[in-house]
Formats: sequence, C-alpha cells, structure tokens
Amino acid sequence: MSDDRFDCVIVGAGCAGSVAAYQLASAGMAVLVVERGPFAGAKNMTGGRIYTHSLEKVFPNFRDEAPLQRRITREKISLVAPDSMFTVDFTADGLREGAAESYSVLRGPFDQWLAERAETAGAEFIYGIAVDDLIIRDGKVCGIIADGDEVEARVTILADGANSQLVQKAGLAQGRPQPHQMAVGLKETLELPASVIEDRFSLNPGEGAAWMFAGDCTKGRFGGGFLYTNNDSISFGLVAGIQSAMEGNVPVYQMFEDFKRRLDIAPLIKDATLVEYSGHMVPEGGFAMIPGLYGDGVLVAGDAAMLCMNLGYSVRGMDFAITSGELAAATVAAAVEADDESASRLASYKAQLEDCYVLQDLKRFAKFPHYMESNTRIFNEYPVMVGEMMMNLFAVDGSPERPLKQKMTEPLKRVGLMQLARDAMGGVKAL
Repeated sequence: MSDDRFDCVIVGAGCAGSVAAYQLASAGMAVLVVERGPFAGAKNMTGGRIYTHSLEKVFPNFRDEAPLQRRITREKISLVAPDSMFTVDFTADGLREGAAESYSVLRGPFDQWLAERAETAGAEFIYGIAVDDLIIRDGKVCGIIADGDEVEARVTILADGANSQLVQKAGLAQGRPQPHQMAVGLKETLELPASVIEDRFSLNPGEGAAWMFAGDCTKGRFGGGFLYTNNDSISFGLVAGIQSAMEGNVPVYQMFEDFKRRLDIAPLIKDATLVEYSGHMVPEGGFAMIPGLYGDGVLVAGDAAMLCMNLGYSVRGMDFAITSGELAAATVAAAVEADDESASRLASYKAQLEDCYVLQDLKRFAKFPHYMESNTRIFNEYPVMVGEMMMNLFAVDGSPERPLKQKMTEPLKRVGLMQLARDAMGGVKAL
C-alpha cells in the first residue's frame, strides 16, 4: 500500500463506498478503497431491487450504462398460510413510464460497474484485504490498519456493511446489534430463459416483477420471502429475524427448503438452474439502531450506518446507501477544502441526511420494526384467516350457499374483532 496520506480512505466497495469514491475522485481528491472481497460485489447479496432516484443524481446516464436487469412493472404481495396463499397483484402504467422507477439488479455486476466508474475517475482500489483496525490519535481517526500496514487519511469513511466492527472501534456504536434488530437472509439465483420468465410472471419483454411473501414461509415468525425477476434468472429468497428464528424449532435453511416445495411456489421455479447461493446479515431495527454517523476524522455510510428499511410491501437499502455515499463525499470534500476534519465540521453529513429522505423516512417509520416483530399474528393468524375467507368465498361443493356476511365473519371471530381492530390501529400508528 502507498505510504502517502490520502484525502480519504473508504472501507468497503459496496454502493455507498464506490459512490463516495467516484464523487471524491471526480473532485480531484486522492482516494483509496479497501475491499476484503476479491472484487466489488463478491460478498454482497440482495433480493435485489434498486429505486433509481438516488442513482440518477450521481449517474444521469445510468440507464444506458448500468447493468440493471428488468424495470419493475408488477408488484405482488402474498399472505401465506400452511394450506393457502392470498396474493395482491398490482400493475399500472405509472410503473412502466413514471419517474418513480425501480429495477431488479444483481449486486455482483452492479457493484463492479460502480467500482469501475470510481476507478475511471481516479480512485484507487485494493481487493482481498480486510481492514483490521483504525489508526486513532487523540480521539481522531487518522486512517486504517490493513494486513499489517498503516494507511493514513484525512477522513475515513466506513462503508463495510451491517456487521461492521470498525464502527465500534471508532466509538460510534455501543456493542454489537441485538438479535431482535438483525435478520439473516438466504438467496438463490435461479437461471431461466427470458421467455419463460415473461410467460410465467405475465411480463412484457424488459419488464419485471417484485413479489413479497409473509406468513408460513418463515413458519409464522418475523420475516418473509422475496422474488425478483432478472433478465434471465430469478432472485428468490427468505429473510428471517434472528431472535425469532432462535426461539423457533425450524432452522432458517429448512424454512427456505419447505417454502420452495410448496405446491403454489414450486411451479414458479420449475426447471430453473441454481447458479448462486448466498447468505447475509440484514439490519432490521430501523431508525433505533442507527449508530453515530460521524466523529473526528470519520463518517459512516450505507449498511454500516444501518440505513435499511423494511415496510413489508417494500424493502429499501440501496437508494439509502447511494445517497449516503454521495453526501459523505460532499462532506469530506468540504472538510478537506477547509482543512478541518473535526467532528464539528463533519457533523454536516448527518444534517444533510436529516434534510433529505434518508433519515426522514427512517424516522417516520421508526416504530414499524417493533410493531412487526411483536405482532406475530401478522405471520400466522391473519394469513390463515384470509385463507379461510377466500376458501369460503370461492369453494362450491353443492351445499346450500350461506350469506356472504357469515362467510366473512366466521374466520374474523376466530381471531377476534377487537384484536383485529387493535392490531389495525397499531399498524396505522406505526406507519
């Protein structure tokens, strides 16, 4: 490694790290990115979907350049009971043509593209080396220690993922995240011809589907399933809360295997070829688990800052990471220009995050993770209730028809109308 002091050293070549590197290098700063994987994206996994509003600010021509997959034009949400599945299926012209666009994405090629853009702009990347520690003098982070070498920097950006130990070493987090704040994600990339994907999911060429599942896919516990269609593959997986999974008697890998074998799921992945299998820690605690975002000589971005939000109907993290990388770079550039890398100067980073959608969205839905984790009825009783309602509605067996009100209210009574009202009110307050 170079013995020179860099303007900025960035730990991690994910969305946040590479975007920050690109912005800083484009501004003429001396930037080094250290990534422990053998290449950018080697250890990253996602469902995966990117909301492109953040990407467009950094790369206005991304549609012509970025290795995106399919534009999401079909949204599906399913409540999964052991013997039934109720699905909401939504399409709209606004999803095909509107500005609020999103795409399925595979993080391997996408992260490599981001890193290549940063390298072209002048950033240096070193792969296959883990950062062991931080150089700290008089309470200020002055660089990193990696593979026995010290690399000094005026500012260090920590963008090394949800399981960052460096954030703790910088004094910005007290202890490790708690099991109830984290989830484990499993994902398979399943190869299928584009024409099969389009037929199977009722898509036009170039269009994609995003499908979320809740209920029996995680054996009635906190978590859910996901499916995204790529150009010629499907990203299919499961996310389960660690605390909830620990309290159950079915391992997460077995939940996933059982889910894949369901009669209503197996046809979706029939004849697909497994080309990738991966696992990852996912921050699920929302606003409450965000660490300190800045200190003397240091900033935290992306998953290391726990900038992730799961609302059940949407999962967001990449747009937060890209914007946090962009704003971290702007903060570093201003600090270097002013020759002041103190915490008071770098505090503008948090102010910028508070002034945009990132922390505003996370704060607005701060109560939702606890609501989802504590209300297990969402994952067991309510999927069963809805399944019974639909069975009563659609099944015809020659018996005299009962009034519609009776068909609908019998399953409701088993859950309890007051309980349903309380849960609904809790959900409204959390959202």
